[in-house]
Amino acid sequence: MTDRQKEIISLIHREVKPALGCTEPIAVAIAVAKAVEIISDNCPGSCPKGWRAEASFHIDVEVSANILKNGMGVGIPGTGMIGLPVAAALGAVCGDSALGLEVLRGLTPRDVTRARELVETKAVRISVSEVEHLLYVKATVSLEGGASASAEVNPSAYAVIEDDHDRIVETSFAGKILQCSESGAASQDTGGNDYGLTVKEIYDFATTAAFEDISFILEDRTLNLALAREGLQGDYGLKVGKAIRENQKEVFGDDFMSYAMGMTAAASDARMAGCTLPAMSNSGSGNQGITVSMPVIAYALKYGIDDERLARALILSNLVAIHIKSYLGKLSALCGCVVASTGSSCGIVYLEGGGLDKVCYAIQNMAGNITGMVCDGAKVGCAMKVASGVSCAVQSAVLALRGTCIPSTDGIIDDDVEKTIRNLGAIGSVGMKSTDRMILDIMLCK
Repeated sequence: MTDRQKEIISLIHREVKPALGCTEPIAVAIAVAKAVEIISDNCPGSCPKGWRAEASFHIDVEVSANILKNGMGVGIPGTGMIGLPVAAALGAVCGDSALGLEVLRGLTPRDVTRARELVETKAVRISVSEVEHLLYVKATVSLEGGASASAEVNPSAYAVIEDDHDRIVETSFAGKILQCSESGAASQDTGGNDYGLTVKEIYDFATTAAFEDISFILEDRTLNLALAREGLQGDYGLKVGKAIRENQKEVFGDDFMSYAMGMTAAASDARMAGCTLPAMSNSGSGNQGITVSMPVIAYALKYGIDDERLARALILSNLVAIHIKSYLGKLSALCGCVVASTGSSCGIVYLEGGGLDKVCYAIQNMAGNITGMVCDGAKVGCAMKVASGVSCAVQSAVLALRGTCIPSTDGIIDDDVEKTIRNLGAIGSVGMKSTDRMILDIMLCK
């Protein structure tokens, strides 16, 4: 394996990983959990085993507007509740920051009951912080009436997350800074986070890397397929996936597009409604991870694709999404479904035997199709956007395989696919800033 291949694999491991629940509330839970752990480490005498379940916390969480937007209406796993307050309370009661995006793994009914009590007694406060970072959480936790003699009367700690959902950049206890490091954005020299990839390099890597070096990506199938099946079996959210799969004769038929739409939407249904199964995320988003992989997985299931070919398609789809997302940032006014379904379109093209030129055509077709889809927060309705994205992905792949590509005379499309990707990024990260503010204003005033 070359050094460059090792870099790319490292990038995949960093951006494609399990996440339990919507990642914006989860970022809040991670920050709160870290603050509580700092108190425990510095006040061992007042923090015996199991102390968190009975402790009297005061939790003050400041978040960026985009974190608030994506955390207001989404289900928190295993609780039957929505929103950031319960996520923060669970972070205090049972969160383990070392688990990263699976911080709430193993929560119990007792934990949920205690978290609900903290929310109901107004022990949790959420506010919007006017910061430049689109992804920002500062969680300050005070422990009331439980300090040891060597600590303050009510010991307090905070943890700050910036730019990546699980990237803790600053911590403090009793007014003293314990850790201070660069934010994710500041640590990137190029303004992107994809190691300077191009579509050509992504395609070459996906098609030539040794299978044993990339077979780990098949965990994508394990996690997201389990979510899809749970969504089809249960009654989650709007039941979009279930509706598609159960209306084959009357509306959708039993073709691949309907199958892929139904399976992908079902996984999103389950995740957004608070299912306790983790998703394999992409670029900090579980829904993006679902959308980038499930159409490819659905193709493999329907047409009997072997593991090696599936793994290469998943590497291609995930890396294309990571590449595009690097120009947008982790949170934006542009729905992540646009990015993720572009990746899955490329994966489908590959499984159909298309080469690099057809993969580029698929990206161009997607950019000319659903670029304008806005993100109005994480919620159960995201499953409908996911289904729409999958439909567009299949259409774009079919056209690409026929040699059809939206020409550079159309809108934001450029002859160079890399320029098209940059154009898409500029629209989502700069051009839609006022859209983002308006969406949040509307949401807060309802």
